Amino acid sequence: MTTEATPTTTSAAPTAAGTATSTPPRRQLWTRSRGIALAVVLILAAAVAMAAVRSTTRHGDLDPRSPDPYGSRAVAQLLAERGVSTRVVTTLDEARAAAGPDTTLLVAVPDRLTHRQQDRLHGTTATSGGRTVLLAAGSWSVERLAPGVTADPATSGDPTLAPHCTLPEARRAGTADTGGIRYTTTHLDADSCYPSERLATLLRIPAASGDGDTVVLGAPDILYNDRLDEQGNASLALQLLGSRPHLVWYLPSLSDASATGTGERKNFLDLLPSGWLWATLQLFVAAVLAAFWRARRFGPLVTERLPVAIRASETAEGRARLYRNANARDRAATALRATTRTRLAPLVGVPLARAHTPEALLPALSAHLSGDGQALHHLLFGPPPGDDAALIRLTDQLDALEREVRRS
Repeated sequence: MTTEATPTTTSAAPTAAGTATSTPPRRQLWTRSRGIALAVVLILAAAVAMAAVRSTTRHGDLDPRSPDPYGSRAVAQLLAERGVSTRVVTTLDEARAAAGPDTTLLVAVPDRLTHRQQDRLHGTTATSGGRTVLLAAGSWSVERLAPGVTADPATSGDPTLAPHCTLPEARRAGTADTGGIRYTTTHLDADSCYPSERLATLLRIPAASGDGDTVVLGAPDILYNDRLDEQGNASLALQLLGSRPHLVWYLPSLSDASATGTGERKNFLDLLPSGWLWATLQLFVAAVLAAFWRARRFGPLVTERLPVAIRASETAEGRARLYRNANARDRAATALRATTRTRLAPLVGVPLARAHTPEALLPALSAHLSGDGQALHHLLFGPPPGDDAALIRLTDQLDALEREVRRS
């Protein structure tokens, strides 16, 4: 009776305390959370400022009208001093109409074109008799704009390379910042220059008929304003773009009406650079290896002394409290009967391995006490009690049985 009453008295105390404790007022909540709110605001402000700075710095990439570090106004002015006119176009129709034998057509971002646009542009430039320059054309565009040329998935590690070819423009310019996308070609008469690990970063492919040609450049660095005065960048850029009196600078636009025609479109993976796919795979492998390295490895069990001694009565009260809260009279009765059988078996000469077998325990108890076997079976192996009072009676009966066996 004492074991059951104790949980009731103890469990009532937290309830009363919880009722007396009120919810913290709003002023305290604001005081606790204002530090986190300030940190979030500062992070958002820093992100907006960085985005604004980057958008201002990178405005007008490869635009011959832009004086930004990544613009190309400097090379356009140098070409103008040498009598080469520069015209900027943003649509495919304008680029095709401007192509001709006295024109150099520079395609700034070939990968921005759809496959249908690339086929139409190549159909014009292949017979124009002029020069076509493709800047950093990836596998999405180079195979259509320059058939027979393939882009390698791995880019060049060193941006500054030596020519190592017989192309006059490259030999006069010397080392230049052409390192970027690397190319292979099946054209035997192509000029392969500025190799990186035996793959060219600049190709010049003569046209099948006429005086035209196509130049594929692995990186646009030689045209940037802040890189033009380094290495032989200026010399190479002026020679590649100044071979004809007119330069058409094609900046493909996503709003071009020709991009909305029927044809094959890019999916999400095609828009990602190949390096990102390799980097993601490497990060995944590194994460798996790190998880394997840091995973918990369970060794043999080691006994350790408890830092605090806990009284048996406290353990019994805690378990009784849990049984009462869960209304688990059946489990409580099973635990009481199993413990009693474990203590009674050695007293009547029954091995512990058979202490929970009625055929072994009950005859030994009956012979020891000269009692009713049916009553002992109901007490030690009977059904669970139906209410708390029955559970208390069962506890008292088990204690009385154990005392009787010990006395006898």
